[in-house]
Amino acid sequence: MSDLVLSERRGPVAWLTLNRPDALNALNGDLLNALGARLGEVAGDPRARALVVTGAGRAFAAGADIAEMRKMTPAEGRGFSQLGHAAFGVLEALEIPTIAAVNGYALGGGCELACACDWIYATERAKLGQPEVSLGLIPGFGGTSRLARKVPPGWVRELVLGGEPIGVDVGLRIGLINRSFADVDALHAAAQKMGETVAAKGPVAVAVAKRLLVEGADSDARVAHALEQEAFGGIFATEDFAEGTAAFLAKRDPEFGGR
Repeated sequence: MSDLVLSERRGPVAWLTLNRPDALNALNGDLLNALGARLGEVAGDPRARALVVTGAGRAFAAGADIAEMRKMTPAEGRGFSQLGHAAFGVLEALEIPTIAAVNGYALGGGCELACACDWIYATERAKLGQPEVSLGLIPGFGGTSRLARKVPPGWVRELVLGGEPIGVDVGLRIGLINRSFADVDALHAAAQKMGETVAAKGPVAVAVAKRLLVEGADSDARVAHALEQEAFGGIFATEDFAEGTAAFLAKRDPEFGGR
């Protein structure tokens, strides 16, 4: 497996680290292919109950690789966009919660990668944005769609059409970033702790709730309510439900089996 994306598991929490630090983890074709493969490994690991995605060095990901894109034909550009969408789609579809631990620049494709995670933690010096229009480009890895699901419409337009990055203070205010931390060590510790927190919950319930959040966001409210009602009833047939409720009544910690 390529060392462009490093993989490890810290207890129940899987970690993927983009590993092109000399290029500020710019997303080229090889890195996107490696990311997709690593995400497939995480999806197939039943012991992984949460995922943290981060970057090596001074950046989360400074964007797509401009030098590589500069040489592309329109057809190749379309294929590059499809490659990014495929990898990020796997990330978004994971049944386990995913946390972007943004340790520096998350621009262009890097911001899009962060937005494909369930939520974002960042260091205080992080910068996020969609600067593609400054290069005569547009977002190509989901920036015009996923960003719109995380922040208010006016901010989507300012970020995509204005092309200027924002700091953590603004990111927190508009809801793009959940929490900020003084340095990388604190960031990683908090991401691991939150991963362990969600890992201790009922795995089936977490997976179903995540699916409903995604499906409900794209549905009419009445359809979303119907989906929730159906899923709620189905949960009553799981062993996790029986264990969780029994543990609560017995005043003990539950031992979920994910069934």
